[in-house]
Amino acid sequence: MDTLAPKGGETPFLKDEELRQGIEMMFYAYRDFTAEPDVILTRFGFGRAHHRVIYFVGRYPGMTVSSLLGILQITKQSLNRVLGQLVREGFILQKTGVEDRRQRLLELTDKGRSLEMELTANQRERFARAYRDAGDDAVAGFRKVILGLMTSDEDRDRFDYDDDAGG
Repeated sequence: MDTLAPKGGETPFLKDEELRQGIEMMFYAYRDFTAEPDVILTRFGFGRAHHRVIYFVGRYPGMTVSSLLGILQITKQSLNRVLGQLVREGFILQKTGVEDRRQRLLELTDKGRSLEMELTANQRERFARAYRDAGDDAVAGFRKVILGLMTSDEDRDRFDYDDDAGG
């Protein structure tokens, strides 16, 4: 079948070609979105896993290793390899939890914050330009689509949105 029926009569029939184009556009957008940070990362011998760790630790200073594992959905072994390198090279500081000494709390060092800003500068510009060019209604629609692609309620709940803006 080359069409999908609407749910609750809200969405027109979607043709398989429209869905495939959406998938393909996502691949191209992600390729372009990560291109400049990939070049920056190679200067340090880092990859996209390093970028994700730096981004989320910068976004949520003081987060636990356990929380980071939950966000990234990778093995503890994979995270330890990447995190260990970032700590050794002075990009991330690991502190022991005050209330629970078993916790490892993560934060970026000045060096880490500088790299995070460099890595996301182009990405922020891309989003700002695309949002500005698309307009408010399109931004709200994009948020709904992206939130709809997420499978975890916990992940969706991280974002402050209301029914009109994406919920």
